[in-house]
Amino acid sequence: MKTEQQYFEEARSIASYMDNMSQFKEQSMAIYQQFDVPNDDFIQRLKEKNLHILTITEDWCGDAMLNNPIIRKVAEAADMEMRTALRDADTELIDRHLTNGGRAIPIYLLLNEAGDIVAKWGPRAPELQQMVQEARAGLPQKDDPTFEEAQKDLYKNLLQQYANDGKLWSYVYEDFKKQVTAALV
Repeated sequence: MKTEQQYFEEARSIASYMDNMSQFKEQSMAIYQQFDVPNDDFIQRLKEKNLHILTITEDWCGDAMLNNPIIRKVAEAADMEMRTALRDADTELIDRHLTNGGRAIPIYLLLNEAGDIVAKWGPRAPELQQMVQEARAGLPQKDDPTFEEAQKDLYKNLLQQYANDGKLWSYVYEDFKKQVTAALV
């Protein structure tokens, strides 16, 4: 069984991953270009810990489209190497890091120099989780003939919000900072 550090060593950089995305690349790159890491002490704390990030992701995922460019900016500001492992390429890794029993992504594993997991974050900030749950609550029942089309519209609208609403980006940053800071104490 491979360790998370071994997955990290075999993974490709977040820059390479984003450059080669086949879905949501334009939106993800736009977030990356527009998001500015807040000027707070979080980045300095990360630098002092000398960590690296293994990201479990897939480019078809809307949450990854939103989160990856923001966490990449954090990693770059803190001089942390960030690499990506594809969830579906080897499910052994994601199966160690399930969310409520599911293979939700993206998941960010912050590893120390020894390769131990010191913090974990993902797949989405609580404010976004609430937003998604509220949107899903408005869908018709699954057996309703309009369900598929309504769900498609819902995801299209969510993706548009993810790509364009800077407030949502700050939710990602702030929750990542909160969870990682708590783990680093």
